[in-house]
Amino acid sequence: MAGAIASRMSFSSLKRKQPKTFTVRIVTMDAEMEFNCEMKWKGKDLFDLVCRTLGLRETWFFGLQYTIKDTVAWLKMDKKVKKQILDEKIYCPPEASVLLASYAVQAKYGDYDPSVHKRGFLAQEELLPKRVINLYQMTPEMWEERITAWYAEHRGRARDEAEMEYLKIAQDLEMYGVNYFAIRNKKGTELLLGVDALGLHIYDPENRLTPKISFPWNEIRNISYSDKEFTIKPLDKKIDVFKFNSSKLRVNKLILQLCIGNHDLFMRRRKADSLEVQQMKAQAREEKARKQMERQRLAREKQMREEAERTRDELERRLLQMKEEATMANEALMRSEETADLLAEKAQITEEEAKLLAQKAAEAEQEMQRIKATAIRTEEEKRLMEQKVLEAEVLALKMAEESERRAKEADQLKQDLQEAREAERRAKQKLLEITTKPTYPPINPIPAPLPPDIPSFNLMGDSLSFDFKDTDMKRLSMEIEKEKVEYMEKSKHLQEQLNELKTEIEALKLKERETALDILHNENSDRGGTSSKHNTIKKLTLQSAKSRVAFFEEL
Repeated sequence: MAGAIASRMSFSSLKRKQPKTFTVRIVTMDAEMEFNCEMKWKGKDLFDLVCRTLGLRETWFFGLQYTIKDTVAWLKMDKKVKKQILDEKIYCPPEASVLLASYAVQAKYGDYDPSVHKRGFLAQEELLPKRVINLYQMTPEMWEERITAWYAEHRGRARDEAEMEYLKIAQDLEMYGVNYFAIRNKKGTELLLGVDALGLHIYDPENRLTPKISFPWNEIRNISYSDKEFTIKPLDKKIDVFKFNSSKLRVNKLILQLCIGNHDLFMRRRKADSLEVQQMKAQAREEKARKQMERQRLAREKQMREEAERTRDELERRLLQMKEEATMANEALMRSEETADLLAEKAQITEEEAKLLAQKAAEAEQEMQRIKATAIRTEEEKRLMEQKVLEAEVLALKMAEESERRAKEADQLKQDLQEAREAERRAKQKLLEITTKPTYPPINPIPAPLPPDIPSFNLMGDSLSFDFKDTDMKRLSMEIEKEKVEYMEKSKHLQEQLNELKTEIEALKLKERETALDILHNENSDRGGTSSKHNTIKKLTLQSAKSRVAFFEEL
């Protein structure tokens, strides 16, 4: 883990800025920084400045790594920075790239909020390797959709938690934290030596993902070199030494330096914590507890705020409902008043019509009496008169019936008017009741937010050796196995997530754009050999050290 973390920190460019200074760009997982260095600065000066800037206290776990002439090396603390440069490449499967991107977004933007993080908010972010983007027939929007889907699942994780999850995924990449060196065995076969926090590994030059042989640090007793020949002595003295040749003496020096650093971290992690480390762990626990309490406080405040907002919304809804009811009652009152006025007007008209009909009936009666008084003496005139009298009687009867009907209609209209006015009175009473209803009790206001000792080694001429103590190697071996089992149990869920995403995007892959590493990774996945970096190493180390040495010499 420590060696893997150290490889996160690297230079990306080095350029002269002024005659007496130059600029160094440092790239970490989530930051990119530039430092102005003096020409006389040594590696320790720059390393101390970077640690102070990042707030690192466990400085023994970290370092600055660079590449020089295709050889990976660590920045030497006692040499000038100006004479050292670097570059770094690590293969990452597409599904792991998407998951890493989702944790990077969580660390940068915090919890996912659909109202804030709308489509296109990652358009300017460079989250995926170009190799992965070119390998699939997927648009940037499709990649963003998949990253956002996992980003939404990380809700509630603080920035440091998201970064730690990022590192847990990154450290299990096959090439992560591994430094490769070109070597030859006794037969002259070209191979690669990989050095990392777990031990030494031998690779085929065409396959940097899966080692052919591995030697954990707890099985190595001594490492030395003479000229271009490098010698590794196993802990079991009955087993022959493991030898290989490098192309240059300088490469052997780099290999030995890297072995010493990784073995020192290996031993430090398994020693009792120093007083300083114990204090730092206690402070870390206190800080973690403080942050947990702060998150709980913020969660409670957020819950109270959401409840207050819901109560406010409910009150606003009820107020709006009351306003609507008042408006409807007012409209009903207005309609009642209009109906009452209309009925009053109609009643008045009907009453006038009844009076007019009564007057006409009286006039008809008078006409009938006059006709009778002035009847013609002659029979014909009398007959005609009788007929006219009969007609006048019929007409008077009809007029009387019509007058009576009109009078009844007027009475009915008066009754309707009285009912309309009664309805008007009830509407006014209801409006008065609505407008005088008691208001809801005030909501309590939302409370305001609270506010090593490095193992000694001798460098003499062209030969250098380094001896490891073997007193606790068996105990360390058991601890390593225990850590690996615990790690595999924790990473089971993560592997299921990666497999799920891989299945989703597999149909969109462009086979013709696969690189050699992509093909190797897929073959290993099909064989079940790359489900875990630690599993691979474990399978290789199950072989006896003697058989591994013999296998190396036969390559």
